[in-house]
Amino acid sequence: MEQVFTTVSSKGQLVIPAAIREALGIEAGTRVAIRQEGTRLILEPETLAAKLRLIKEMRGCTAGLPSGTDMLLEDRRLERARELAEEGW
Repeated sequence: MEQVFTTVSSKGQLVIPAAIREALGIEAGTRVAIRQEGTRLILEPETLAAKLRLIKEMRGCTAGLPSGTDMLLEDRRLERARELAEEGW
């Protein structure tokens, strides 16, 4: 998309151009996350489409790693082994 400009109001508000709002599914009441990266402001709408896109991007990111349950069970097993060793078993 080509670069467009908008002006910040005296209240610190800015208008997101209609074409961008439509392309991203931003409607009145849509929450927008704002973060700073160096001298840039990054705006990310909290739309259902954005949430679904994030879920899709994250799918499989832990593939091949042990599950959280397995890791907790292993920690507990090691803790119990230490307890038994301390008790002389």
